[in-house]
Amino acid sequence: MTAAVSLVPAGLFSLASGIRFLECFTPAGYDHAADGILRLAFPADDSTSVVAAAVRQEAGTGGGTGTVRAEFTVHPAAPAPAEAATAEAADDEAVRAQLARILSLDVDGTGFPALAADPVVAGLMADYPGLRPVCFYSPYEAAAWAVIGNRIRVAQAAVFKARIARRHGQGVHIAGQTLYAFPTPAVLRTITHVPGLTDIKIQRLHALAEAALDGQLDAARLRALPSDYALAELRSLPGIGPFSAELVLIRGAGHPDVFPRHEPRVHRAIATAYGLDGPAAADVSGLAEIADRWRPYRSWIATLLRTRAAEGTAMPVPHGSGPGRARWAAEPAITRAAPR
Repeated sequence: MTAAVSLVPAGLFSLASGIRFLECFTPAGYDHAADGILRLAFPADDSTSVVAAAVRQEAGTGGGTGTVRAEFTVHPAAPAPAEAATAEAADDEAVRAQLARILSLDVDGTGFPALAADPVVAGLMADYPGLRPVCFYSPYEAAAWAVIGNRIRVAQAAVFKARIARRHGQGVHIAGQTLYAFPTPAVLRTITHVPGLTDIKIQRLHALAEAALDGQLDAARLRALPSDYALAELRSLPGIGPFSAELVLIRGAGHPDVFPRHEPRVHRAIATAYGLDGPAAADVSGLAEIADRWRPYRSWIATLLRTRAAEGTAMPVPHGSGPGRARWAAEPAITRAAPR
């Protein structure tokens, strides 16, 4: 049964910019029709259901931001493990909350324009109007991506992730297309072999699936913790090092206000934007002080800086070019995830 929800952005938001962002974000593997519809297929936060959603944004009146509307269907996981067979499917409000988090619409962005007092931030806002971070579907899926991509090229990791989804995830039909969701945690822990992935990675994926089922990767809980505590918890998971822990908290749980201390590409982007060189460009504490000016949207500004920095080396992408089409965080950085 198809349901519908509305998301009213608090502050400027452009779904079109988010779609362009995803087209160039390798882990998403997003290559859908250029019709303004964002098609999503993902494990629900309940860890047992799969959601298929078609998201659109209405035109705003008087230059304002239009309402975002999503039509979605919740599917029982297939194949369903015995303990999940009787689990209730995610309800409409839970799906609405997850969609809002994925699109960073669960954050009040009305204070964001005030950061334009910083000329660097003002330039980013002008270059990428309405672009908010588009997150992984969940901390669980972000952590799985980190493990899959550890010490291999990002393009190869994307192939493995898509292969897992096609072979073990659920295929769903969305607005005329078929997508394959990444397996739910209950299904992932039953997978014993993925061509190209080592046994240790399979073991780590099983551990992450168990952590998700135990609630350790609950997005709301991670965001409610002091960020240092949340990052320490994430680093305790097999295969999740400092870089990956930040990825999971910022891009998985959708935390809007964390400075990534272990992402050199962000650091170089800050140094370039603010004209730093020599020791100042490598001083992480000094860069963090600059980022303090961006509170409470440090994650958002870091995303925009990486988007701008990546444009200089971006490969051509479908449907034209322009802001937001860079291969953001072209993610070779994911290969630095510390082994555990």
